[in-house]
Order: sequence, then C-alpha cells, then structure tokens
Amino acid sequence: MRMIPVVLGLVLLAACSAGNVQTPTAVTSADAQLKALYEREWEWRQNELGKQRDDSGAWVKKASLADVSASAQQQRLAYWEAALEELNTIPVAELSDEEAINAAVFRQIIETLANNARYRTYEAPLNSDTFFWAGLHPQNGGFADAESYRRYLGRLRDLPRFFEQHSANMRAGMARGYTVPAVSLKGREESIEAYLLPGSDNPFWIPFDAFPAMLDDRQRERLQAEAREVIATQVVPAYTQLLEFMRQEYLPGARKTLAARDLPDGEAFYQSQIRGFTTLDLTAEQIHNTGLAEVQRLRAEMELILAELEYDGDMARFFHFLRTDPQFYAKTPDELMGYSAYVAKRMDGKLAEVLGFLPRRRFAINPVPPAIAPIYTGGRGGLNACLMNTYNLPARPLYTLPALTLHECAPGHALQAAISLEAPGEIPEFRAQNYFSGYGEGWGLYTEWLGGQIGIYRTPYERFGQLTYEMWRACRLVIDTGVHQFGWSREQAIAYLRDNAAMSEHEITTEVDRYISWPAQALAYKLGEMLIREKRLRAEAVLGTDFDQRYFHDTILGLRSVPLTVLASELDAWIDAGGPNPFPDMQ
Repeated sequence: MRMIPVVLGLVLLAACSAGNVQTPTAVTSADAQLKALYEREWEWRQNELGKQRDDSGAWVKKASLADVSASAQQQRLAYWEAALEELNTIPVAELSDEEAINAAVFRQIIETLANNARYRTYEAPLNSDTFFWAGLHPQNGGFADAESYRRYLGRLRDLPRFFEQHSANMRAGMARGYTVPAVSLKGREESIEAYLLPGSDNPFWIPFDAFPAMLDDRQRERLQAEAREVIATQVVPAYTQLLEFMRQEYLPGARKTLAARDLPDGEAFYQSQIRGFTTLDLTAEQIHNTGLAEVQRLRAEMELILAELEYDGDMARFFHFLRTDPQFYAKTPDELMGYSAYVAKRMDGKLAEVLGFLPRRRFAINPVPPAIAPIYTGGRGGLNACLMNTYNLPARPLYTLPALTLHECAPGHALQAAISLEAPGEIPEFRAQNYFSGYGEGWGLYTEWLGGQIGIYRTPYERFGQLTYEMWRACRLVIDTGVHQFGWSREQAIAYLRDNAAMSEHEITTEVDRYISWPAQALAYKLGEMLIREKRLRAEAVLGTDFDQRYFHDTILGLRSVPLTVLASELDAWIDAGGPNPFPDMQ
C-alpha cells in the first residue's frame, strides 16, 4: 500500500511515496519509538476496558466489567496526556511512510479520548438510542467454552458495581448541568424493563439456551443453575435500582435545554466533538453553510425526478404521497427483510465492478431486536450482520430501503468491516480495531450514491429514495449545528427535516432526538462522503480513461479507518501516481 504525507496534529509530515511506486524507506529509531508507544497504550487501554488476552493471544472480555468511576476516568486522562507528550517527542520527519500514518491515526484517537475525559463525557454515558445498560450480553448464540461462560457470569455479578459507578457519574453531571437533554430520553428507560424478568425470560439468559456441543449435560445444568441464581440476586436487583434512578432522579433532573453550547464550557466542548467525529478542522458555521448549500443542490435534483414522473403537484404534496401511499410500505416484517435481502443479492452481482479485492467473509441480515426497535434507527451494519428495523412498518418506506441496504450491508459497513480484516497489508492492532465516523460513515453514504452509478435503483422512486437519504445527511449538517451552535428548537429541527426529506414522522423525530442527544456525531456522514466524491471527481479528471473505480475503492478500504485528512492525502497521491492497483499480487 502506498503511503504519503499526512497531517499529524498541526505538523505536516514529510513522507515519500512507497509500495508499488517507490522503494519503501528503512525502519528508523523513530519508528521503533512510536511502535513501542502505541503498542503499550493499546495493551493498557484494553485492560482498562475490561479485556484480557486468551491463550491464543486474542482479546476477550474479563470476568469483570470496566472501572468507570470518576477517579479511574481521570487516571486515564493523565495517561493519555502523558502519551501525547511522548508522541510529541518523536521526530516525525524521521518516520517511515507506514509509521507516519500510524502516528496520525494514533494522535487522532488519543486526542479524542483525552478530550472526552477532559470534558467528562462519562457523566452522560447514553444518548437517545445507545445506553450503557445495553449490549452487555450476546444478542443470539452462546460462548465457545466453559471458561467463557464463567467469565460471563462474573460480569453479571459485577453489574451492581458497574451501574452504581455510572449512576454516581450521572449525579455529578446533573450537579454541574451536564446531562443529556430530557426531551431526547423520553421513554428510553422502558428498555430497562426487559431485564427485570426472571430466569430464562431475561435477555441475559440467551447464552444458556445455546451451549456448544463440547459441554456435557452436567456442565450445562450447573451453568444454568448458576445463571438463574445470578440473574435473580444480581442482575434483576441491579436493573431494578437503575430503573428507579432513571425515573426518580435522572429523567426529572435532566436539562431542559438542547444546545451543546449551553453545557459547561459548551462552545469549546462542541468544537471538540466536531473534531473528534469528523477528524476535520471545521467550525460549526462552516459546516452549517455547507449543509445549506447541499440541501439546495439536492432539492434541485429531486425536482428533476418529479418532472420525470410528470407529477402534478409540488414537493410537499409529493412527500405526502410517498409517506401515505400503501404501495411504498411492506405489509409484513418478512416482506421488508426480503426486499432488503434482494437488494443485497443484486449488489453481489455488481461487486466485481466496484472492487478489485473481495473478502471471503459473509454477513447476515437480521431484524433489530424488539426491545430497542421502537427507538432505533432504520438500520445499522457491522462485521457479522446488518440490522433492518421491522418495527412500525408504516414508518419504513421501501423506496429508501435499497440505499439503506447498500449503506449498512454491502458495499457499506458489513463488507467494509470484512475487508478491514482480510485486506492485504499488516496494520497495528490499535488501528485494526478502530473506527472513525468520518471515514466509515463517509464510505457508507458514498456507497448509496454509488448504487445509482451501477444500476441498483430500478425505479424513479428508488432513485428519489437515494436522494432522500442523501438529503437527510445534508440536513444533519444544518440541524446539528443549528441545534448545538445556533440555538434551534426541537420543533424547528423536526420541521426542517420534514420539509426537505421524504422520511416518515417516526423516523424524523427519532433522528432529530439522536442529533440532540449526541452532538456532532451526525456531521461525519456527509462530510466524509463529500470528500470521497471530491477525490473521485479529481481522479476522473486527471486519469481519464485510466481511472478504474475498483482501484480507487480498494485504496480507500485498504487503508482501513483513518482520519479524513489522511484519506485525502492518500487519494491525492494515488491519483498523482496514475491510479495503480494497490493490490497487484491479489490478481
């Protein structure tokens, strides 16, 4: 893989091209110093997060949960500040090209972690659809061996301490006016109720219905008996106390304001979140204006489809038609899932046109778990599966489902994650398990646009659905900055999204509450996608008939997750080198 100059903090790293263009530079003492730093920090961080290495060297969860107390968080901040000081002593001009990129990635990760600890974001460890009390058990399936079950039971016994520490942090946040806005949490505490059920009805029981064949009946019975006891004496009481805390203290005490700027040191905090999620040095005003321009551009493209359809009415009337006509909605969950699966299968037939390197790993398409579906997004994707939300089918239009499937499944997040594991070229462990929203979500949104270039969208309505989803992400730039920097109300944000994107009312309110509760996260998608499309336009102009989109995409995905500054530099160097195949040995 070629490596090129990257931005490391405020310093422009001078790095020469390598890989299949020039001979790689030799490893330097600066390389060794950097490698020792990031490997040491990674080992330490995994331990802090409640992980340990198993006999094979793989990271697994411990028999206890992480220490999330305020004192532990401040100790982590001190560690990361010291790591940044050590990073600053490394002579960046002496780094090899590979290590220059590792340094840029490492700096971005540690600066973000340190900023979050510095602003004490751990005092609000939840948002409108992601909670510290969720995701602590497998969604389906069990564990590979008895030792894994024993560690799992150990974590269940640790739940009371874990929740008590989070609650203490949240009380400290309330005391200084740092909470999630109350309006974005309405009803979210109901997701706790499933964990109050006894025995096999409790979600934590799931692994005990899916034992591996290697465990005999006696082992299974012993583990099940222990699980019943732990659920009854530790899990249910911990969640009962947590639910009482949420209903009696946190929800009534959560702030009534919305803007991040209204938080302690709010403007600086919001700017740190912008930097952390987008990996770009942009102001809220710059992003807001970019969003307004994109909304205007996309509106014009939408009007062209109305003209193509010879629709007799304005955009508002067309939106109403899309939101209410039964032809655009599935009647059963299986119909929605089948529609998505067929899009994914059609995309399988196009993958060789858009990627040179294809991974072996496959993904499933699963429904969003019922316990979180009412407050969850329309879909989400990852390495093993992409999720499609089948709750409230009249709120899940089929005309946007192809774009959603491309984004979450393939060639979006599920395929992207598989390529990250399997692509040629070794990268350090800390990079292999890292995720930058600007890079990852930028790629996901880019694949929605790409679907239109390769014929995935079969009707004007599906093409309008793709524009709706792109418009939705453009509106995020306006709404997120509007709420958190310019004081927009929730009603103003909802009206803006409703007027510009043909989404259902349920989707609109769910999404706006997510932006309110999670400052700056929503900005990453459109800014990342715009950068990728900007570089593609340059590649097409410079390379002409030599441009091969397969190699362009392989270059992006072969990098794995990097700051957008690094991605921009890499793509520019790839273009300047003539657009070569980054994986020639794989052909």
